[in-house]
Formats: sequence, C-alpha cells, structure tokens
Amino acid sequence: MKIDLCQMAHSACGPRSGADISLRYKTLLTSSPVLPLATRASRLSFPMGALRLPSLALLFSPSKALRSSSASRPLRLRPPVIRKVSASLSGGASRALSTQSLANEEATPPSAADRKPSSGPEGSVTPRSVDFNAWYLDVIASAELADYGPVRGTMVIRPYGYAIWESIQEYLNSKFKETGHSNMYFPQFIPYSFIEKEASHVEGFSPELALVTIGGGKELEEKLVVRPTSETIVNHMFTQWIQSYRDLPLMINQWANVTRWEMRTKPFVRTLEFLWQEGHTAHATLEEAEKEALQMIDVYRKFAYEQAAIPVIAGRKSRAETFAGATQTYTIEAMMGDRKALQAGTSHNLGQNFSRAFGTQFTDENGQRQHVWQTSWAVSTRFIGGIIMTHGDDAGLMLPPRIAPIQVIIVPIWKTADERTEVLNAAASLERTLRAAGIKVKVDDSEQRTPGWKFNFWEMKGVPLRIEVGPRDIGNRSVVVCRRDIPGKPGKDFGISMEPSKLESHVKSRLEDIQASLLQRAISFRDGNIVDVNSYEELKAVIGQGKWARGPWSAGDNEELKVKEETGATIRCFPFEQPLGKKTCFMTGNPADEVAIFAKSY
Repeated sequence: MKIDLCQMAHSACGPRSGADISLRYKTLLTSSPVLPLATRASRLSFPMGALRLPSLALLFSPSKALRSSSASRPLRLRPPVIRKVSASLSGGASRALSTQSLANEEATPPSAADRKPSSGPEGSVTPRSVDFNAWYLDVIASAELADYGPVRGTMVIRPYGYAIWESIQEYLNSKFKETGHSNMYFPQFIPYSFIEKEASHVEGFSPELALVTIGGGKELEEKLVVRPTSETIVNHMFTQWIQSYRDLPLMINQWANVTRWEMRTKPFVRTLEFLWQEGHTAHATLEEAEKEALQMIDVYRKFAYEQAAIPVIAGRKSRAETFAGATQTYTIEAMMGDRKALQAGTSHNLGQNFSRAFGTQFTDENGQRQHVWQTSWAVSTRFIGGIIMTHGDDAGLMLPPRIAPIQVIIVPIWKTADERTEVLNAAASLERTLRAAGIKVKVDDSEQRTPGWKFNFWEMKGVPLRIEVGPRDIGNRSVVVCRRDIPGKPGKDFGISMEPSKLESHVKSRLEDIQASLLQRAISFRDGNIVDVNSYEELKAVIGQGKWARGPWSAGDNEELKVKEETGATIRCFPFEQPLGKKTCFMTGNPADEVAIFAKSY
C-alpha cells in the first residue's frame, strides 16, 4: 500500500479553521518545498525527546525512514534535562543547546544519550520549572504511558496509558447512551471525492491528509483518504438510511482512530494517528441540532470537572477558529501547567452544509423534501496529555482518583521470611476488603525492589493513595495511608484501623478529598492566570507574561489575525458565562456584546 503524504499543519483533534489553514497551505504550495521546513525548523517540537530533525529524504520517503537505524532500536521518550552539543553554527562556535533546539540539526541516528537521561537517578524527571516540555516527556516515559512508534510522530500507547483512556471511555460511553446515542463503526478508508464535496472541509483538511494511491500492487482508480474525520462518509450512509421524518433524529457515535499528517507533534497532544470518539447526529430542525451540539459540549464539560478535575472554560469559537464545514463550533478550553491553552473537546453545529453537499434529505410531515440538520462532536486521547499537564508535579504523574486505573497501591514491608508471610497475608486481606468495596487496588509484592523504590515508582505513576503495611502495623492492627497530592509527612495518616468497615470508609473519604483538592488547585491556578484587559497594549503585555487575557471583543477577522500574528495568541472562545453590563471592544472602541479569551495554545 503506497501512501502519498500531503502537506501538514494545525492541531490534532481541534476544529479546523478553514481561513487559517488555507493561508498556510497556499504559502506551502507557492514556495520552495524545502523553504517551509527550513523557515519553520526553529518552531518544531519533536515528539519523543532530543531527536534531531530528519532529512527531507527521511521525511518524504517512508520506506527509507522505516529502514533507518533509529527505527530498529528501542527508543525512550525521556530526553536529558540539558545536553551540551558541539554544533557548527554560523559563527563556528560551540554553544549549549536545549532539547528543543536540536530540531534544527540534520538527522543522525540517536545515541545512547538520546535514549536516557544524562544524569540523575532512575525514573527522575526534569523539574517543571526548568523545562516544561522536557518534564512532560520525562513523565510519559517514566510513568510508562507511551513510547515511540517506528514512524516519526506516532506513538505506542502502553497498558497504563491505555487504561487511563479506558477510564475516559467508560464514563463517556455511558453518557452517550444515556443521551440516546448508539455506537457503530465506519471504514477508515474514504474516497477522496467525498472529501471534495464540501468546499470548506476539503480546504481545511487537505494540508494534513494521508492518501492511499496503490492497493494490491495496482494503481487505484480513485485515491483513498485515511480517515481524518468522518463527516463525509457518515453523510454518505445517512443519505441511504434517512428517508422520512420518522427516521429522525439519527444519533450515532464511533470509537475509532484517525490520521492527520502533522508537522509539529507532541505525544498525546498532537500525533499523526490518535484515538477518539466522534459523534454524528441528524435532525429535522436547526433548533434540534443546536440543542444537541450544546448538550454534548456540556457532557464534555462535566467530564472535565467531575472526572478529570480540569476546570475547563466552555464557550463558542470565533468564526476564524470554527471547524471547517460547521456553522458554529463549541469548545472546552483548559489551562495547562505552563499556562498554554489546550482545546480539550469540541462540538459542532454543522447546519445543512454536509447534507446539501451529499443530498441527505427527508420527507417532512407535510410531504415536503428537506435537508437534515447535523452535528458532530469529539474528544480524543489528547485529554490524557491534558491530565498530565494539569496535575503532574516534579515527582511525576498525578491522577484524579475517578479516572486512575489504580486508586490504591498497597506496599508490604518486611525483612525476614517469617515477616514476609505474615505481611503478604495481611496485604492480601486489605486488597480483598478494598476490592469488595469497588476500589481499584493493587498489591506490589515484588521482591526485586526495595519499599523506597516502590514508593517513588507508584508516585511517578500518579496513584492517588498508598497503603504501607509492615510487621509493627500488623501488631497494632493498623496501616499508614499516604496521599499522592500532599508530599511528605503532612500527607500521611498513621494508625488507620485495618478493620474492614473503618478502612473502607477512610480510603473512600481520602479519595474524594484528593479529587476535590486537585480540582480546587487547578481552579485557583486558572483563575490566578486570567487577566481582564481593556486595551490592545494590555493584551500584549498579558500574553507576553504567558497568561490568558480576557476582554470585550466585537472586532472582525482581520483584527483577530493581527492579534495572532503580533502576539501568537488566538481567541480560545467566547465563554458561555459572560459578565453583565455595557462593554466596549478593546480593539476598535465599538460596543461589544461579549468578552473573549485570548491565549497561546498547543
């Protein structure tokens, strides 16, 4: 199977801005094929640590890339904290280069130093305050969430990382079914002619499509697109399934993978292939479609708050940031630990754009033929990246209890053989008690590592609670319970009774405390980094400080583009919750009905 790689741009799971992508796409097409890569090299964030930028031959020759030495060796996501490299630069001088700046260099096979930290104990991570991106990659590697795929920009989601995704799936899947949606599946190969039918859709997605041109050793009569999203193929099938108003509403969802050929990649946040759910619905009226789009963004908002402990801001996207093919896009925006914005989920009112392009019609109660009104909405594995960057600290991952694959880790401690038997029996009894209470619990009874190593390891993996049990605890019929979110002695509860009902009550109470504490901590961080502005100069100053700016806005697309070009910030959303009173646009001086939030984003 031959894959023709189109030009790449934009974010992995967000709404596609047709105007924004069109501008970049036209620039790429009308300039040297080497120039876009060269001019953008300094902004490339290579996904898996301190790797160097592949040569053009590797970028555009998949077979050669797969045969390279880097593809045949086990790689680690974790980069060194800071690595000094002697580079031949314009002045001929050697200088210290960070992990990010290595992206400017020519491709070479990764050395041992590229695959493991240059210093520090096993499992250590770069401090967040030193290098947030390096810290993020360290946590992913050390917590065993993901690793390299053999193709640049892809990743292998490891069992622990996938277990977090399963927790997300479990919650959302139940909510989708509660709201009347049914799961199904669509093919990942889509005829290219389908993509072309909706003008803004093809313009928005063309830069990042992966195309199949050969199958079974033969040139295909029509090239196929590897699914970037499913609006087109869904409409093709809806046209066959919908005939009458009695067939509406039609509400489905699929759990699937999608491919978007990105240039700038980051594990979980933006990869060439990622996992997601995508809902698609068809309705008889615009009002029903709008109600559906708002209902689903609220499902995402509640998940973010109640399960992931991420205090997102829900709102409407600006026209320039609206999904390609939609009339309205709604979003939940989250502030990460480095104060960048992460678009964590979107819901689109598609109007009749796709139904007109595909002829998706129904006969109404008066016998008239009408085009259906549609929505689509999605959340992806990007949310895992959001959880890491919202809650993690210098000790590693920190998981909210409601989505943690392991909520309690039991670490037995012994010295002699007699103590071993007694302690392991007690640990097994504790495990049975908590498991019967519906708590996700695990006993680490391995003998290859010390208790101290285990404490650090499970802290790195973000397990909310740790129970320590040793011979003296058994004698006292009590255990020590340690919180992940409060380090050291302040986070430890000593002398907690081993009596099943008391232990169960204490553990459940502590898990709820941790869930609430993580949310409140994130709310305080978010609110402390949003600044209200009343002039463009104030906005530039706030964005320059790395914070979010909030201010009245009624300006047009040109002014929005000016903000983006001059500050690097975009309108993240017009929040649903708006302040009362008269407002004046800080950009034009004209009356404004709404405030907008501006921030730099992933």
